[in-house]
Amino acid sequence: MVSDCSTTKIAHVVREYEGVKRKHAIGEMVKALRIDAPHVVASFGEDAAVIEHNGEALLLAADGIWSRLMEADPYWAGYCSVLVNIHDIAAMGGKPIAMVDVFSMPKDTRIHEQVVRGMHDASAQFGVPIVGGHLHPDAPYSVIDVSILGSARLDSIIYSNTAQEGDLIIAAIDLAGRVHPSCALNWDSVTMKPAAQVRAQIALLEEIGREHLVTAGKDISNPGLIGTIGMLLEVSGKGAELDLGRVPKPDLAANHMTFEQWVKMYPGMGFVLTAQEEHVGELVRRFAAVGMTAQVIGTVDATRQLRIRYDGNEAQVFDFIENGITCLSPGEGPCSRQQ
Repeated sequence: MVSDCSTTKIAHVVREYEGVKRKHAIGEMVKALRIDAPHVVASFGEDAAVIEHNGEALLLAADGIWSRLMEADPYWAGYCSVLVNIHDIAAMGGKPIAMVDVFSMPKDTRIHEQVVRGMHDASAQFGVPIVGGHLHPDAPYSVIDVSILGSARLDSIIYSNTAQEGDLIIAAIDLAGRVHPSCALNWDSVTMKPAAQVRAQIALLEEIGREHLVTAGKDISNPGLIGTIGMLLEVSGKGAELDLGRVPKPDLAANHMTFEQWVKMYPGMGFVLTAQEEHVGELVRRFAAVGMTAQVIGTVDATRQLRIRYDGNEAQVFDFIENGITCLSPGEGPCSRQQ
């Protein structure tokens, strides 16, 4: 049981969380940028673009780190700039190949050295090299952005927009970690792990994609667990009901956390997946084998609403027709509208 789990409160917290609200501007930008190209199989709305090349798929993604994290902990910011990009390729069922970065910084060697050390350590731990990029050594701010290239078989990709009515929703998270000392909304389950373990966790998603064990998936990113599920449902044109009592979580009291904090967390290693019931047992077993806890927490439906329930109470988090997260699906209302 969770003592601080009011569904109405959790729904409000997720809707108003900055990690969710920052996504609202995506839809308008996509409308301005989208150009059809025959070799682009998938792009906006996915964790990585899928580009057909000589019968195989190249996966291309980019991510940036909030400036507040750079200010709080430059080393962790550098580490995360690599980590989040590797997650994007893994979430697509792909193999990360290499990265480039764009680093903007003022003339502050302390920040520079710590960010680079964090990037190097993550790159070495996961075995994905940084092979180039661009440096602005005299910017008035500190920002790190990384782009990553990956590969996959065209028939093995895990998309975000392919969840089907009746699929079960699985949350898979490495719970053996800590609240990061520099960021109360980051769950660090990676920096203390041996390279072999984190690489096995990433490689598992490629294996799952090849064996077609899931219908859709995403890595849990800044919008947190519920917000990430919302993004997957939004681009799939579906809805769902989640049981908060089944959400995988560490010992909240021992980690001085509330459940409200946990559902907003960026986990060091975490994914949301949709699958047919016949594959759930195998998925749970394979995640356990690499040190991750996977549990069914909900069911996909056709409502285009995301609802949560706990201990007999229910609340609506999102109505994707009236108020989407990214507004990438057709027929949605303006993302800025408040529910």
